[in-house]
Amino acid sequence: MSSTSRRAVVAVGTLALATALAACSASTADDATGSTAGDAGTVTVEHAQGSTVVPADPQRVVVLDMGVLDTLDTLGVDVVGLPKANVPSFLSEYESDEYIDVGTLQEPDYEALARLDPDLVIVGFRSAAAYPELAESFPTVDATFEWSGDYLANFGESATMVGEIFGKEAEVEAALADIEAKVEEIRPVGEAAGSGMVLMTSGGEVTLNGADSRFGLIYSELGVTEADTGVQAADHGEAVSFELIRDVNPDWMFVVDRDAAIGEASGQAAQQVLDNELVTSTTAWQQDQVVYLDGERWYVVMHGLSNVPAMLDEIGTALAR
Repeated sequence: MSSTSRRAVVAVGTLALATALAACSASTADDATGSTAGDAGTVTVEHAQGSTVVPADPQRVVVLDMGVLDTLDTLGVDVVGLPKANVPSFLSEYESDEYIDVGTLQEPDYEALARLDPDLVIVGFRSAAAYPELAESFPTVDATFEWSGDYLANFGESATMVGEIFGKEAEVEAALADIEAKVEEIRPVGEAAGSGMVLMTSGGEVTLNGADSRFGLIYSELGVTEADTGVQAADHGEAVSFELIRDVNPDWMFVVDRDAAIGEASGQAAQQVLDNELVTSTTAWQQDQVVYLDGERWYVVMHGLSNVPAMLDEIGTALAR
């Protein structure tokens, strides 16, 4: 989808939602955004696991996804609770006592949530499995989106859904337009860069991540050629040998150190894992084209209106050196 058509979709959604809320009555669903106005003070939101009636201006928000936290922070929307053990360093202010700890991304603390009594809970990705139980007690929406296909369009729909809940449609539209512009700037460099492999290290092992992975935008959006196609789609990639890396011989390697990203101090650093005669014989290593990505941004947070531009900048800066 072109940047012009995406902006048109967001603009249509913004107008429709504003009209519906002004009427404070039931209306026809907005096909572009999946939101409808319900009773006065509520909005029905279409999301990854169904539809949910939420307050038009929720005040006690709990977020169980770090990418959504990044988006809310960018939009100036406050939260009351989050899984504080998973907070990335660039959002460290949310570790303060001002915010209530509500468990982990995979296992919410339901007692803590009950005490908070939020008027909105937002889940996504790692916390999506908790949606059915959460939805029994609280208005809950799922911001999960598909990695494969058009990453930016899918991410944009998710971010727009979040923005509509808080009346931040214009801010989301502007942020998405900036992201589009950044992608258009980087893509020609990516297309000319040659072949690439996205590797993740953890516990001394190496996995390969393809175009359908959480890191797939390097290929699908930024134009780097996938050096080894047909990679099995899995949450943590497909386990591969050093011999395979040598044989594929990519021009670039983009490396995520999962142990470092999750604070696993006992793990062997990615640089050490890959520093062997098989990997060091590749073009990527010989040409100093091994890029160690920020694991917090790429593995833990994965999306977000401020985080995605930072991810793109990291690739753009590496390719342009």
